[in-house]
Amino acid sequence: MKSRWISFIIATFMCISLLSACGSKKEAPLGDDHTSQQTEQAAEPSGEGAKDSVIVAMGPNSEPEAGFDPAYGWGAGEHVHEPLIQSTLTITKPDLSIGYDLATDMQVSEDGMTWTVTIRDDVTFTDGEALTASDVAFTYNTVKEVSSVNDFTMLKEAVAVDDTTVEFHMAQAYSIWPYTMAIVGIVPEHAYGPDYGQQPIGSGRYVMKQWDKGQQIIFEANPDYYGEEIQMKRVTVVFMEEDAAFAAARAGQVDLAYTAAAYTDQTIEGYELLSFETVDNRGFNLPAVPAGTDADGNILGNDFTSDLQVRRAINIGLDREEMLTNVVNGYGTPAYSVCDKMPWYNSVAEVEYNLEEAKAILEEAGWVLGSDGIREKNGVRAAFNLLYPASDSLRQALAADTQNQLKELGIEVTIEGVGWDTAYDRAQAEPLMWGWGAHSPMELYNIYHTLEGETAGYSPYSNEMVDKYMDDALAAGDLETSYELWQKAQWDGTTGITQEGDIPWIWLVNIDHLYWSRENLRVAEQKLHPHGHGWSIVNNVDQWTWQ
Repeated sequence: MKSRWISFIIATFMCISLLSACGSKKEAPLGDDHTSQQTEQAAEPSGEGAKDSVIVAMGPNSEPEAGFDPAYGWGAGEHVHEPLIQSTLTITKPDLSIGYDLATDMQVSEDGMTWTVTIRDDVTFTDGEALTASDVAFTYNTVKEVSSVNDFTMLKEAVAVDDTTVEFHMAQAYSIWPYTMAIVGIVPEHAYGPDYGQQPIGSGRYVMKQWDKGQQIIFEANPDYYGEEIQMKRVTVVFMEEDAAFAAARAGQVDLAYTAAAYTDQTIEGYELLSFETVDNRGFNLPAVPAGTDADGNILGNDFTSDLQVRRAINIGLDREEMLTNVVNGYGTPAYSVCDKMPWYNSVAEVEYNLEEAKAILEEAGWVLGSDGIREKNGVRAAFNLLYPASDSLRQALAADTQNQLKELGIEVTIEGVGWDTAYDRAQAEPLMWGWGAHSPMELYNIYHTLEGETAGYSPYSNEMVDKYMDDALAAGDLETSYELWQKAQWDGTTGITQEGDIPWIWLVNIDHLYWSRENLRVAEQKLHPHGHGWSIVNNVDQWTWQ
């Protein structure tokens, strides 16, 4: 307890220092004295005065290193959301179906190789220039050429047919293209260059007024925005570690601050704890082929986890509810797949915890308990090393809980914290505690689909029928048909990736995203958050209100 309070005191001083820095006067990036004054005001708690501004604390990793350029990850990866500064062609609704932003209509050809999108004719960039289909085509051709985060290999080229019509010519059929269009912000062809991400021009809800790197970003409402009236006229995002964000909330310096389950036994006067459901899941891979090497001599496979019955026993032999209680203080939901609750989710993935059945599966498969309580079969010990990212305390706790639970099954698990520089390679032979979750079925594809006719990318596994279902899903003529095919890839009654199928991954929990919020701040309805405890919360900040 003493060390925790020392940590809190240090964090408090960090917070005060940071907010003082945020309030210090400095030259505004856009050369606007008014912007400098806003920096001073950013340290003032919005809830005590202004009713049209808000201060949000996010983690340091949420700050986009490459700036606000869609070509370099803004709107994707850890920043998955509809970009605040730019407009997108489509959006995802709260139920994760597709809606329109710039688009007014879209059609796809029968062969799935051409998407035709009609856009609004009343949209301007914040420099006054009209947004046309040429800007849309330029944006997509640019991200295809240089994107370092998203995969655009399915796109051949984008062509502006006229001012309000753009055609996407595909290199391959891609039924879920509307989900990609929901995260690609449109940039102005006339004002795009190498420094665009540092001083972005867009047509979205907000204008970036100031960016003090490592500290804060200030957004102001776009007065010419074409959509619904913006309620929050100014949004200040400050970047802080968890301890500092907690201290900032206790000091009343922020209106909404991200937090972790470890802080949920605390209270903050004038604040309430908000919890939002996610598809931000945690789980580990089980290499599904025997130990060996690939064509390049790299180690892959595991003689213990390659046994199908072992994987099935582990899946039902882990008590997810216990993990929710003991690891995340009840703030989460059990995870059974990488796409729980999504439109393409197959609920057959759900299993019940049954320790005795798990033991019986291992016994029937010939895994016999030894004198030390650990099973063995044909000289192979029922044991594996479970890796976790060394910097992630939650994944470490889940790994330790997994270790303890599997001991009851007669499985010996050692756990090891590692860096990402070696984690990806080692996961080809050793299970690794991962974090996934996105608003796209491509998450399934990326994890389970065979690459170049060998095995899946993140863990050795291959199933031709699963591959075919996913390929057919991408080639489907409409989203609803594709959903059914994604579900069959998970389980079609005969084969798949769920308990009665190959079960090459074990999913444990979907962690809730937690925030300390002023009691009189009304955060608008949130859709299911993806992986990454950051920008998703402000997807609809323009519709937040004060009471």
